[in-house]
Amino acid sequence: MCLAIPGKLIEISENPEGVRMGKANFGGIVKQVCLEYTPEVNTGDYVLVHVGFALSKVDEDVAARTYAMLEEMKQLDELIDPDVEVEIPLTALKTNEGAP
Repeated sequence: MCLAIPGKLIEISENPEGVRMGKANFGGIVKQVCLEYTPEVNTGDYVLVHVGFALSKVDEDVAARTYAMLEEMKQLDELIDPDVEVEIPLTALKTNEGAP
């Protein structure tokens, strides 16, 4: 099952290629995420993230309820796996031009 997981943005920067990236906190686990599809977000905002891409901004209440439901369904295991590192190649952004 493919799920988007809510995380709180704790840092925003640009990578060397000029791609807007951020660090998001997912219940204590921090991962790098691509912010190119959510230009309106700022540090402190909550975003729904799928395969390393922030897809939309959500409010804190929605993020908390979503996270609690995912935790209850035991769908947060990929966050805990230390061997899983999300890398977003520049080519992935170029092939998705025009995506929301």
